[in-house]
Amino acid sequence: MVENIQRVAQEIEAAQLGSAAELEQFRIAYIGRKGAIAALFDDLKSVAPEQRRQVGQELNQLKNRAQARFDEAQEQLANAGTGSEAENAFDFTLPPIPNTLGTRHPLSLVRAEIVRIFERIGFNVADGPEIEDDWHNFTALNFPENHPAREMQDTFFLSEDRDKLLRTHTSNVQVRLMENNQPPLRSIMPGRVYRNEAISARAHMVFQQVEGLYVNKGVSFKDLKETLYYFAKEMFGQETKIRFRPSFFPFTEPSAEIDISCLICKGEGCNICKQSGWVEIGGAGMVDPNVLSNCGIDPEVYSGFAFGMGIERITMLRYQIRDLRLFTENDVRFLRQFKGVI
Repeated sequence: MVENIQRVAQEIEAAQLGSAAELEQFRIAYIGRKGAIAALFDDLKSVAPEQRRQVGQELNQLKNRAQARFDEAQEQLANAGTGSEAENAFDFTLPPIPNTLGTRHPLSLVRAEIVRIFERIGFNVADGPEIEDDWHNFTALNFPENHPAREMQDTFFLSEDRDKLLRTHTSNVQVRLMENNQPPLRSIMPGRVYRNEAISARAHMVFQQVEGLYVNKGVSFKDLKETLYYFAKEMFGQETKIRFRPSFFPFTEPSAEIDISCLICKGEGCNICKQSGWVEIGGAGMVDPNVLSNCGIDPEVYSGFAFGMGIERITMLRYQIRDLRLFTENDVRFLRQFKGVI
């Protein structure tokens, strides 16, 4: 052990610290948590008890010497960079670089278009918190206690009792809207949501979602279908094909998945549509009577429909973008393509 301490001490004294790179190498090799001195401290437990105190003192001296050499060299490098050469490195006679204006993000463009489309048919915009409690995110929406969405593989919980979490959908805004207002209600809820998913070309742990809710007397599934037909054709074009597939959601009954014909491959098959020619853009259905009751609305008097869609998925289809990760990489080469889009 003593021989190892002496060897490291010699290496520390002989180290060349004339540049920032050499200084960083020295820090990693000797001062860092995985450096040689830390390894010697780990080996201290193998020293005989009667020698451990003396060896420990030598290790502390070695550590202090290494830190002193590092601090001295760092100060010398800093002083060397404040001379006249460094002061004159920048040419102040150069003309200034003019300010450049940015462009609107494609997700912001599509979100604004979604809002405009639904505003034309009487929907307003509602908002709510991104940090939510269990009642508004799950229980009020008819999620049973053993539902997989409550588990850690899907939801980011913020407390041990799982009552605080990052919302997994903007349905929490629907619950708050129904709790605090009486029908008729007709709103969309765009916003950011969080799910513990693997990041890929088609999925991300943070994404934008827009949901819609209409509650009134006599609302039917036909009203839901006509609303979504109108939206899809306004967003993607009058030639867009739409289909509804039966599905299940705890908060709607009956429920359906919404697909449109893939605009990227024109139905021939690609990685976005999984070679099927169809792309799912969201889910929808009639609001479950239990959800209405949980929110203080009489299901014997009122009915309603709800739907939800991912804004990233809609943007990918609208602008034929093949990789969802581009939205969060801040690559200006990608973002500049939308400079002329309004």
